Amino acid sequence: MTRKIVALLASASALALTGVASADTHAPKLPASNVWTAYDLGSSGYAEAAGIANAFQQQFRARVRIIPSGTSIGRMLPLVTGKAQFGFLANEAFFAAEGSYDFAVPEWGPQDIRIISGRIATVGLAVAGDIGVKSISDLKGKRIGYVKGNPSVNVKNDAYLAFGGLTQADIQVVWFGSYGAMKTAVIAGQLDAFGSVTTSANMREIEASPRGLIWPPFPPEDKEGWKNVTDVVSFAAPAQETQGAAVSKENPVWLVGYRYPMITTYAASTSTDTAYQMIKGLDVAFDAYSKTTASSFNWKVENSGRPPYDAPAHDGTIQYMKEKGWWRAEDQAWQDKRLARLNSVLENWDLAQAAFTEYQIAEKDKGNKVGDDKWLEFWDEWRAKNL
Repeated sequence: MTRKIVALLASASALALTGVASADTHAPKLPASNVWTAYDLGSSGYAEAAGIANAFQQQFRARVRIIPSGTSIGRMLPLVTGKAQFGFLANEAFFAAEGSYDFAVPEWGPQDIRIISGRIATVGLAVAGDIGVKSISDLKGKRIGYVKGNPSVNVKNDAYLAFGGLTQADIQVVWFGSYGAMKTAVIAGQLDAFGSVTTSANMREIEASPRGLIWPPFPPEDKEGWKNVTDVVSFAAPAQETQGAAVSKENPVWLVGYRYPMITTYAASTSTDTAYQMIKGLDVAFDAYSKTTASSFNWKVENSGRPPYDAPAHDGTIQYMKEKGWWRAEDQAWQDKRLARLNSVLENWDLAQAAFTEYQIAEKDKGNKVGDDKWLEFWDEWRAKNL
């Protein structure tokens, strides 16, 4: 009897080390120890990562440590160095896959990343209700807020405007040093609109102010408008919002749907099986973390595992979604196009670097010095011509 008890305890310990709950042979086979990155403390991304981590610990005995960071590079670097395997990322995933903004420097370049899953979120232009705007095109000549050093905000602004056939040349661009300052500017009558989610406290304050708040819609039937949006940000899609300031189930609005956070990893460092087990874990444990925040219900894998998102889906995600019957023909079409785009960016990065070196040598032979500080300009021009 003693030998039997010892053998049972040893078996249970072995199962715990693999991170799999012994009572459920269908549980995902997760590593016993895991490291993820996320936005900094206090963010919804961190809260939701922590909720999922707690569910994994309770259900699968998989320990998770979360590395918080307030910067794009801070969330990506642990993935590059192998200190973390998954990152709960925002739109830095898009910029990383494109080799743009923070990732346009020679030390980075386009990153060959894949998405495991990303919950649906909505965003749009929060517009003061006293300026007579009903549609995006009505914003011509209005004051729109942009934030210095925040491409995630600024690029999406350009996409919103594109829906109405507008560009920055058609509006008054007002630059701010921080995102939070724009709310005060709207209430004070110094700004007309800026990009936001509907559920933030800032939106409640604007709604309650004398100016009021409206959300110009992005109706899905406007195919031309949506093509203009996705030409700027390929990860966007129509999504109806029913929660938040100036929005309700009785007064819904079609906004720009995107994914945040997105569980992201590197194609080369995460196997198909590892990715498969990760998304399976998200699915099996859903009830345990679905109420972590007001938006956590959007992690339902039937929806969060489907594109569009900021980079191609991981093969493990596609395998799991197909097995469940949740991967559709339009998802595969999106995946094929997005993967081809990423591969083209990766190829063009190498070609551009080689061409830049040749350009530097040719200019040196002419007695001209072209420093490395000219690379960003060269890469922008190369992208415009070849991508």
